[in-house]
Amino acid sequence: MLYAIVFFTLTAILLAYIKIARILNIVDKPNDRSSHQYVTVRGGGIIFPIAAVLWYLLYGKTDPWIIAALLLIAVISFIDDIILLSSSSRLLIHIVATTVLLWQIQIFGLPWYGIVLIYILTLGWINAFNFMDGINGITGIYGLVSLCTFLWLNQSIPFIPSELIITLINSILIFLFFNFRRRAKTFAGDVGSISLAFILAWAIISLILTTGRIEYILFFAIYGIDTVVTILIRLFRRENIFEAHRTHLYQFLSNEYKWSHIKVSLSYGLIQGIINISVILLITNNYMNYFVLLLFVVVLAAAYLFLRHKIQKAIDWRYSY
Repeated sequence: MLYAIVFFTLTAILLAYIKIARILNIVDKPNDRSSHQYVTVRGGGIIFPIAAVLWYLLYGKTDPWIIAALLLIAVISFIDDIILLSSSSRLLIHIVATTVLLWQIQIFGLPWYGIVLIYILTLGWINAFNFMDGINGITGIYGLVSLCTFLWLNQSIPFIPSELIITLINSILIFLFFNFRRRAKTFAGDVGSISLAFILAWAIISLILTTGRIEYILFFAIYGIDTVVTILIRLFRRENIFEAHRTHLYQFLSNEYKWSHIKVSLSYGLIQGIINISVILLITNNYMNYFVLLLFVVVLAAAYLFLRHKIQKAIDWRYSY
């Protein structure tokens, strides 16, 4: 019953936000870097941090400092959705919020090099997740796959409140109703993608610390490989990696190769889901180790590069005639 109340409350909040955003002109207007063609309400992902706050208020008020850090990063991201902020101010808030998160899940007892690595990976993940939010449905589908995976594992290895995961799944399903379509009613915006990335970072770090299995990082393999390889390619071409671009594989597939946003988003979610199931089964049956982890990364990176090369050749051939 309580979940039903949360579901309808979040739906009402998102509907109200879409109406208010239209009045206040909080919208995305298409440009030559965009993957959409229509003026669309920005910031619909605001219901992700709101869902976390509802969970906090309704289910025992645990982890207040992490929720405060989430709200801090959500507020600065929402402001950035309205008025463009400097990268330094955004990075400063990301560092503060990440510090609070890592303090609360008690990683500061680790060796200094482990702490530095976790900082870099967490900040990199938050920004990578934001970079990947470029077509209808991709953020929601990927987030849904991740949260469902965490919910599955949480039944046997409690590492994060299940009520939080279920509440967030509700918020994503509501968001997808308005976003996962040919012509989206709203985009997640930075407030949505960065807030969701922060929550997923909370979950994956908690899982790895609870189990001692770094292999679970493969739950983020598809986004990680797409982001890292794209950055390396852009660096090789001497491009400014901080400028907006359309050179991720998902952007090639949707913009030049003309796959629908729905098809691309489902493909990314499906592949990541298969990887997640494979990792869980391998760990459960004691077949997973660091060598298998490295093999996973190498095979996935090679498959990604091969597919990217084939897609690029097909696009070049198509535009040459």
